[in-house]
Amino acid sequence: MSSKKILILLPDGVGLRNFAFSNFVEIGEQLGWEVIFWNQTPFYLSSLGLKEIKLQVKPRPFTDLIKRAKINSELSHFENKWNDSVYSSYKFSPSSSGIKARLKNTIVSILESRSKNENGLKQLRNRLKKSERSSKFYDHCKVVLKREKPDIVFCTSQRPVTAIAPLTAAQDLNIPTASFIFSWDNLSKATLVVEADHYFVWSKYMMDELVKYYPYINTKNIHITGTPQFEAHYNASLLISKEVFFEQHNLDLQKKYICFSGDDITTSPDDPQYLEDLAKAVQTLNAEGLHLGIIFRRCPVDFSGRYQAVIDTYPEIIKEISPLWEKQGDSWNTILPTKADVALQVNTVQYSSALINLGSTMVFDAVTHNKSCFYINYDVENKKVEDWSTENIYKYVHFRSMPSSNSVIWINSKNEIANKIASLLNNDDEDVIRNAKTWFNVINESPADKASERIWKCLEKIKTNN
Repeated sequence: MSSKKILILLPDGVGLRNFAFSNFVEIGEQLGWEVIFWNQTPFYLSSLGLKEIKLQVKPRPFTDLIKRAKINSELSHFENKWNDSVYSSYKFSPSSSGIKARLKNTIVSILESRSKNENGLKQLRNRLKKSERSSKFYDHCKVVLKREKPDIVFCTSQRPVTAIAPLTAAQDLNIPTASFIFSWDNLSKATLVVEADHYFVWSKYMMDELVKYYPYINTKNIHITGTPQFEAHYNASLLISKEVFFEQHNLDLQKKYICFSGDDITTSPDDPQYLEDLAKAVQTLNAEGLHLGIIFRRCPVDFSGRYQAVIDTYPEIIKEISPLWEKQGDSWNTILPTKADVALQVNTVQYSSALINLGSTMVFDAVTHNKSCFYINYDVENKKVEDWSTENIYKYVHFRSMPSSNSVIWINSKNEIANKIASLLNNDDEDVIRNAKTWFNVINESPADKASERIWKCLEKIKTNN
């Protein structure tokens, strides 16, 4: 029996790809750890041969209201502290339909009004824990922890309110806790919902962000590891031959393909129009003698039919390769990735000449294959949402990490698409790829394929020091 035990808390499905569908568990087991997933997702990890304990109890509804107040209060605090209006753009207008929703909004507003400074924010953080300590969820977590006696509880994402009770219960039992910061844009959006003893971040850049936004966190408890998110791109065993991939997805071996990776409807409400603009540009280039096509990979949580009319209009140009995600509920966080989709994404990027999207992290997936990424940077004529604009998207804080504006190929109007694709096909993107790699090294620790190993190394140190 192993002398080291870790509970990997999966409060939602976002950590599946990084920690369950990778070689993360295998590395830990080779180091002598017993790895058990504390799994709150609908997905059964036992089907993959992984150890799991299902966690199906829910937090108190009032805790979620405190979380909402905390996020809004922090964003207001960030805006005032740095005189930067971008933070207010991260706030979402809650539904006010019905008496229940209006009552919730009133409670959130009252909580916010009492949290105008650092002391008020501290009180909100404490209230989150206090609220969960009075829940059956917390009591259940304590029972599990006392029975399992893990050396550490490692949470795969800092965002979900469902992670508060398990981590608080562990801390109250003097079990070390750690949380992975899930995405490159999370900290500026005030999504540090859980309080852990240790934090795992992608890079020095992200560590500086964590200290900037949460100065009470000791830098000794912040560990720079990188993210397992991109490791699959370095796994040659996931690649299949070009001939097999093209046959599987009804692609033409005589064509080169540009991958249009879609965004969710909130981030890019005009995505179907951008796809059509790209299709028209490809149509023009093909009329000039080129042989091009489009691979369309939609946002994995977008099961809408909003693209269908465009796909039907350009069947010879657009080939949809849908992400292999499974919808297991009505909300976005119950749409879960699958292990098969990891290989599908790797091969899609490998056999595309370039990627195009609006401000996605897919720029970094592309550069792991030495491919460039186009960033869409114009508004369509008849916008679906009047006050939405690409200008607002690229003002977001995480884009300030870009060391050079020439890290992507900017498409500033639909009329530029054809010429910029033609230029890329003439290998005029070497500087872009080089700059994108520099950007990747800013936001993610290098070498990018060793993130899991670095995480385990830090976990080993935490156990030893404890």
